[in-house]
Amino acid sequence: MKISHIIAIVVIAAAIGIIIATAGDASTYVNFDQAYQMASSGNSTQIHVVGELKKDAAGHVVGLEPGADKLSFSFVLVDDNKKEQTVYYNEPMPADFLRSEKVVVIGGYQNDQFVAKKILLKCPSKYQDQKLVTR
Repeated sequence: MKISHIIAIVVIAAAIGIIIATAGDASTYVNFDQAYQMASSGNSTQIHVVGELKKDAAGHVVGLEPGADKLSFSFVLVDDNKKEQTVYYNEPMPADFLRSEKVVVIGGYQNDQFVAKKILLKCPSKYQDQKLVTR
């Protein structure tokens, strides 16, 4: 066998290994009930939960509490099954957090509280069509 064939086989094997390693880390969105069941069964992987911030009738976010250190905060997130859950985030509030349409929290349960390691936002202002005014 030629050396070029051996190198090609090694490169292909490495590519397959990388694909398998990254596919094992992929996660799907779950609701809070599923996330709690996963945590209760000993699953320690990062869990992705998607939801909306809890708002009052006027559209203002409710349930937002600053942490004792004034950097962290907690908030109430409502998942797709309308279950409300307090989420704790040990980092400063992301920009445009209060304006976001959907929020994805990545983390896991610690006791009965969901602790987010990362927050992803979908802000509606970035995706809405802007009409140009012509004069």
